Amino acid sequence: MAAAGLLGVAGAAPVAAAAQPVRYPTTGLRIPDTELARQAMEFAREVSTPTLFGHVMRSYQFGVLMLERTGQRYDRELLFVGAALHDLGLVERFISTGERFELDGADVARRFLRERGMSTARAEVVWDAIALHTNFTIAARKRPEIAAVAAGAGVDVSGQGLDQLDRDDVAEVLETYPRLGFKREAVANIIDQCGRKPMAYLLHPFAEVGRKYIPGFPVPTIEQAVLAAPFPE
Repeated sequence: MAAAGLLGVAGAAPVAAAAQPVRYPTTGLRIPDTELARQAMEFAREVSTPTLFGHVMRSYQFGVLMLERTGQRYDRELLFVGAALHDLGLVERFISTGERFELDGADVARRFLRERGMSTARAEVVWDAIALHTNFTIAARKRPEIAAVAAGAGVDVSGQGLDQLDRDDVAEVLETYPRLGFKREAVANIIDQCGRKPMAYLLHPFAEVGRKYIPGFPVPTIEQAVLAAPFPE
């Protein structure tokens, strides 16, 4: 994936993630034992950089850990495929010209799952989980699998909720799926998205990064948008 040169990764050819061995934690957080879960994992590993693949796998593990604290019943296969496929919109071959990355990823994931026999209703749950994963306050009001994808990704991206998890569990997840410079790649991906299709990120948190790194970034703030509304006062 071509990423923004400001972080020194422009044009860098991604290493084939499929070459990386997949390890599993011993804390009971193994992937669901279903063919569809295995297919989703292999697909995510095939198309992602090793760093991005590690992120989505950690997001699943952290999502399970967060959800297990609540005692809620949930569908582990739905949670896993939602987490494993939640960042497909950052993969070069799936990046659209005008949609937010969450929607690109949700569309690809739904198509992938429907082609492999998942019911429409279940695939729509995964679509919602991916489309909403950057808006935790909304995702948290939805069914557990949707909320847990957002929560798990939030833990891995910003550490939100990390203090609620057992230190030994966290250490094992990080040992199993090392971060491999995730912060740097994540910010580079954000800048890349803002550079490709800035107006897709109107009123989106990515826009803050775009304004910082991209000269002349055209996306207005919410204040500017309100004040520029074409109505007399």
